[in-house]
Amino acid sequence: MKLAVFSAKSYDRTYLDRVLGQRFTELGSIEYHAFALSEETVPLARGCHAVCVFVNDTLDASVLRALHAGGVRAVLLRCAGFNHVDLETAETLGLFVANVPAYSPEAVAEFAVALIQTLNRKTHRAYNRVREGNFNIEGLLGTTLHGKTVGIVGVGRIGLATARIFHGFGCRLIAHDPFAGDEFRRYGTLVDLDTLLRESHIISLHCPLTEGTRHIINESSLSRIRPGALLVNTSRGGLIDGTAVIQALKTRRLGGLALDVYEAEGELFYNDHSGEIIDDDVLMRLMTFPNVIVCSHQGFFTHEALTEIATITLRNWSDLVDGRSCPNSLVTEGHALVRADTAPVRL
Repeated sequence: MKLAVFSAKSYDRTYLDRVLGQRFTELGSIEYHAFALSEETVPLARGCHAVCVFVNDTLDASVLRALHAGGVRAVLLRCAGFNHVDLETAETLGLFVANVPAYSPEAVAEFAVALIQTLNRKTHRAYNRVREGNFNIEGLLGTTLHGKTVGIVGVGRIGLATARIFHGFGCRLIAHDPFAGDEFRRYGTLVDLDTLLRESHIISLHCPLTEGTRHIINESSLSRIRPGALLVNTSRGGLIDGTAVIQALKTRRLGGLALDVYEAEGELFYNDHSGEIIDDDVLMRLMTFPNVIVCSHQGFFTHEALTEIATITLRNWSDLVDGRSCPNSLVTEGHALVRADTAPVRL
């Protein structure tokens, strides 16, 4: 058996090889490709039984058909989200598709809180000042998080982990999630989206990207937020309308923005463009604001999370090879699998 891994970085190779050698030696071999999967790179998978892809690989109908024609029978996602996969075509072709529905949710939650702390206390600006010999603290004024209201949109595993951290800070917690269970009620109150927007000093997005949540932060919702609120997104870039947040920042309606994801990140994130002209006008405009922080989708990037991602990805492959039922399968026996824990998927 042979697996082709696309968008492979050095850390992907390190963790997948380690877990393969320790726990799944019977599966076969892995080929690594630094290129993203696309119509142009599909031929690299010829002769492989499965492909392993990440968030910015292309898995539309034409790519899936080309993979199938080349002998590929399985698509292994080393991520939770699958909005970039044409599951209907995969179902028609009988392709096995499985994801990693949850991995170290604390990693992303901790990063979301770190971004808020940085944005609020302006430690990124203080760091740059001090390195230049400027020890003036004027302009670095923040607020105390204790007692502030934090609104969490989506209380799946990561949203709950975020709630636990903010609860430890002594914050008042409210959340919006039509699919929420009872666990969040230990930390706060479930409310409608309008109430969350109106009352939150901090808004943290942790919901999946669906047609219902695309641009959930838009001109209309931004007009209803508490003036000066901070917004952080570590979930999916498409949750935010970039043009609308630029306007909200310009009018001071939005007090600050921290992004670990971006709607058009596919051509940019995970690669070095420091010697190039970046022609994404929305992203470049956002990065001119002193109260905006942009990171490159690194919230998951911890040793524990990478180990878990590699383990679950290879276990999904092992389930297929050995004929076991795979709990993370998104398409099974030609039919899309609807699971209680993925309606919607908890990112």
